[in-house]
Amino acid sequence: MTRTLVLQTAWLGDVVLTTPLLQALAERDGPVDVLVTPEAAPLLRTHPAVRDVLTYDKRGTERGALGVWRQSRRLRARHYLRAILAQGSFRTGLLSRLAGIPHRIGFADTPAARWCTERRARPAAHEAERLLALADAGGPALLALHLTAADHAAAAAALAAAGVRDAFIALAPGSARPTKRWPFYRELAAALTTEMAVVVVGASQDGGAALGRTDGSDVVPGGRHPPAGPSAHPPADLSGLPIRVSAAILARAAVAVVNDSAPLHFAQAVGTPVVALFGPTHPDAGFGPRGPRDLALGVDLACRPCSTHGGVRCPLGHHRCLRELAVTTVLDAVHHALAHREVTCV
Repeated sequence: MTRTLVLQTAWLGDVVLTTPLLQALAERDGPVDVLVTPEAAPLLRTHPAVRDVLTYDKRGTERGALGVWRQSRRLRARHYLRAILAQGSFRTGLLSRLAGIPHRIGFADTPAARWCTERRARPAAHEAERLLALADAGGPALLALHLTAADHAAAAAALAAAGVRDAFIALAPGSARPTKRWPFYRELAAALTTEMAVVVVGASQDGGAALGRTDGSDVVPGGRHPPAGPSAHPPADLSGLPIRVSAAILARAAVAVVNDSAPLHFAQAVGTPVVALFGPTHPDAGFGPRGPRDLALGVDLACRPCSTHGGVRCPLGHHRCLRELAVTTVLDAVHHALAHREVTCV
């Protein structure tokens, strides 16, 4: 049995960013166990660095203090020697302490630090590379999902059923944090479908963001956005598919337009160039894209960034950071990526 448990119960994208850490730990000591949310568990079930994927439903059936206690009892029964706190929340740190894990490693600047027996300085780097410091490892951090032949076959079948047989652009309009959702995916989809097939991926409710009608409340005055006219090929709504299948669809895309959200990291893990749209957050915080054909777009405002992870609403009530990011700007970035031109993140 492995003696190491990695705790990462944050969002889906954070789990993907943890995969280089898992690989580094496994190369040194053998496969590790990982504690994630039930939604994230499928992402790691085929990862060769992972022996067992454990789940903690902290937002559902295991919510609250009783859930922490019950989960700690289950972990204690596994007799782990070492806990790696990839997620540095107070709750994660307390859980590792209550589980009786004697050696607990985390970053010194996190709420979990008070429960750690070893506190590490957080490097100034991309998040995937920062996490490598918890394993005393360095070098480039390569994200990996290890999709299976079945995942790729399911993606191919979904695309075929939607009539998508040639090159396509993927749009991922969703995000768990509302302020990170760019409001003009429908207009972008209408512009793109005159040139190439467009496929929408993400959670089941995300399809409407690129395919549904708007009431005009999100339109920025001044004619900065082209109207959503008739499309040569209506976008294919493939939202709501299993996350591994969605990742396999992203792997087939010519380019993906994404928010600062999980699909950004999915696309990075499968090697698809991205145009990433940043609003309340900023790629310099360590969560931006890193590929030679990637571009991170944002509006330069005095109030930005206002958050590390985004929120429910704009603190100032205007949401200019994404409302003023024009469709034409995003469209130009997509054309750059399709032309195989290297661009610089800004």
